[in-house]
Amino acid sequence: MFRLSFPWQTLQRIQNYDHNPGLCVGGVVGGKINTLFPYMIQEEEWDRDMLLDPAWEQQQRKTFTAWCNSHLRKAGVQIENIEEDFRNGLKLMLLLEVISGERLPKPDRGKMRFHKIANVNKALDFITSKGVKLVSIGAEETSAKEGLLLWCQRKTAPYRNVNVQNFHVSWKDGLAFCALIHRHRPDLLDYSKLNKDDPLGNLNLAFDIAEKHLDIPKMLDAEDIINTPKPDERAIMTYVSCFYHAFAGAEQAETAANRICKVLGVNQENEKLMEEYERLASELLEWIRRTTPWLENRTPEKTMAEMQRKLEDFRDYRRQHKPPKVQEKCQLEINFNTLQTKLRISNRPAFMPSEGKMVSDIASAWQGLEQAEKGYEEWLLTEIRRLERVDHLAEKFRQKATNHENWASGKELFLSQKDYETATLTEIRALLRKHEAFESDLAAHQDRVEQIAAIAQELNELDYHDVAAVNQRCQSICDLWDKLGTLTQKRREALERTEKLLETIDQLFLEFAKRSAPFNNWMEGAMEDLQDMFIVHTIEEVQSLIAAHEQFKATLPEADSERQAILGIHNEVQKISQSYGIKASFINPYSTITTEELLNKWEKVKKLVPQRDSALQEEMARQHAHERLRRQFAAQANLIGPWIQTRMEEIGRCSLEIGGTLEDQMTQLKQIEHVIVAYKPNIDKLEGDHQLIQESLVFDNKHTNYTMEHIRVGWELLLTTIARTINEIETQILTRDAKGISQQQMNEFRSSFNHFDRVQSFCHFTSLEPFSAYSGEVEFARIMMLVDPNATGIVSFQSFIDFMTRETADTDTAEQVVASFRILAADKPYILVEELRRELPPEQAEYCIMRMPPYAGHGAPPGALDYTAFSTALYGESDL
Repeated sequence: MFRLSFPWQTLQRIQNYDHNPGLCVGGVVGGKINTLFPYMIQEEEWDRDMLLDPAWEQQQRKTFTAWCNSHLRKAGVQIENIEEDFRNGLKLMLLLEVISGERLPKPDRGKMRFHKIANVNKALDFITSKGVKLVSIGAEETSAKEGLLLWCQRKTAPYRNVNVQNFHVSWKDGLAFCALIHRHRPDLLDYSKLNKDDPLGNLNLAFDIAEKHLDIPKMLDAEDIINTPKPDERAIMTYVSCFYHAFAGAEQAETAANRICKVLGVNQENEKLMEEYERLASELLEWIRRTTPWLENRTPEKTMAEMQRKLEDFRDYRRQHKPPKVQEKCQLEINFNTLQTKLRISNRPAFMPSEGKMVSDIASAWQGLEQAEKGYEEWLLTEIRRLERVDHLAEKFRQKATNHENWASGKELFLSQKDYETATLTEIRALLRKHEAFESDLAAHQDRVEQIAAIAQELNELDYHDVAAVNQRCQSICDLWDKLGTLTQKRREALERTEKLLETIDQLFLEFAKRSAPFNNWMEGAMEDLQDMFIVHTIEEVQSLIAAHEQFKATLPEADSERQAILGIHNEVQKISQSYGIKASFINPYSTITTEELLNKWEKVKKLVPQRDSALQEEMARQHAHERLRRQFAAQANLIGPWIQTRMEEIGRCSLEIGGTLEDQMTQLKQIEHVIVAYKPNIDKLEGDHQLIQESLVFDNKHTNYTMEHIRVGWELLLTTIARTINEIETQILTRDAKGISQQQMNEFRSSFNHFDRVQSFCHFTSLEPFSAYSGEVEFARIMMLVDPNATGIVSFQSFIDFMTRETADTDTAEQVVASFRILAADKPYILVEELRRELPPEQAEYCIMRMPPYAGHGAPPGALDYTAFSTALYGESDL
């Protein structure tokens, strides 16, 4: 008989409102909201004071709003105000359709008052047509109440402090609710820890567990029951009835023992596969854990040779150590996919590896490894460039420091002497002019000292390993420079005090000194530039150096003219001395530079020019050799890159073919795999060319867009793709054979799937078209929950096949296994060891005895086992 447990007086309130617009929703009498539910109709035996209690009315409204939502949510609809939301009759009609499973007449969609009246009348007519009365309590409802009370008493009888005699005060302490839950689901709460003196905690615990684990909406608050002397009977009955429906029904299976054996056999096989996966995953993750810190170590070495050894170790890792691990990772993913396929075929839950060993965890760890690997290679090359720059600067510092120290050698002693105290007037004047020449020389060396300090600063910034010695030497040069400046100033002051005594001066010597000092500095600078080390990486850079050298050579005639002019001054001195019979020394008193020194340096400059020419031409030849290496690598890379892309496209086309059998596709994929394996020497040859380029310190290549890293990633992706595609075909063969699917059916599945395929392996479904045998939004939602549980909007071909075969497959569920054990246990909530050994084969019986937990309920003999927890663990998260 059709029964509706619904607050029908709400319909009367809604109907009254529609016929009398002067009434507000729900009606108001004496400032109180009228009752909404059938048991709130003012019959003689009801407590009239309770009906006028606002808290009681709020409790009723809350209870039946939750009750209505428990049904309406099946249609994806919720209500907040039972009076307002049912006023236009639309959601009321939808509720009746959900409860009855029948279609009501099409509702009026208008917003006018007569539209609302029409919809409410349609709902009332439907209720009347089912023989349901809207008022009073009939004998049938009384019988149902007694039956529900008897069920509660039988289920809670073994529990202490529980005595269910009615549907009001017997439930106030919450123990009766907890007892019902524990009787049917002892895994959800520990009844022995409950306290009768904590009704609020007991009620909240029961209501929270019911809402979270039993799909029973929270219809009452614990305070609603505790703070009422006599809780409302109908509200409690409504809540308890939801528990009854949640726990009712246990299907007996005729072949319980066979079903258990089948389930356990499949579970044992799957456990072996899980253990193998865990072992392989642990080994791979351990290798990644050991390797990643090595790649993340950024401690630089002090010398270029040590950094070159680090680079060689990294190359060994890329060539020897990593490739086997790539294969292991691919094999691990294949094993995982095979295991998941077997679990789906046997209707088992998906395998969840141990924490940190998911395929995603391994992929994440692998990604971290490759990120560290990429950063490590970049760091090595950067560090080598830095050390190259540092060595160059250090050598340059030593050369300039040595030249300056040679120049400064003896200058402190020279400036400290007091020879002017005993000198003649001519000698004093000579000393003064000599000092002026020295000051000119000193000023000319200012730039060199600043260069030395700048180079030392850059070596500090580049973290040169022997920077302490550099700093000490630089500091000594600077200190001496400051001291020379001070001594120079003091000596000038002393000479100027005696300047009045000096009258005669030899202008030619002074001119010689003034012109020879800059020229000498120019020659020294030219010699330094001609001997300066250079680092270039392209032909253009060498050409730039050659152009600069040619510009320098163009200045040599002008410099030779200056040299001859300076020598002419010296010759003039000799001529004047001879002409006037001067017997004074021919040593220039104003300069330490001699004509012999100028001649020697000039000859050295002329000798260094062709040497510089030769060095630049050798560098030009080396850069041309580097260019040949770049072109050689580019020629191969530009062939291998498109070849890899072509093979990827072939694999994609092969996986979508429908004409042949799966075995034909497997054969074609194996052929492609053979071609790929045979192509490996080309990759190795390219690796060899890449190694020559790196050993030559060539860092860029404008002739190709492919880097060795691109080729490696593409090659590894190609190997992974062919392996995964072969595994997918193997999985389809396994599914076809396990499900008994013919080749024609498999082709039809593929054809249907390809029709909606957008990305070659997955379908984006936004309608019911692929599932034409099913209809309705609710049915579509159910299908999508099966084929796309993560709601990604993408369905794989494997999921599509599983769905198409699952509907007719004979699968097992946890409830079926529990029911089978209950039959073997003679309807007891536990099972004994001897019963298992009597009903099951020895191997399966011992498997159950080893894994089945002890029964924790009351009244069980020693050694009793909990088959419910064991069966639930088979289909959920388990430590087995």
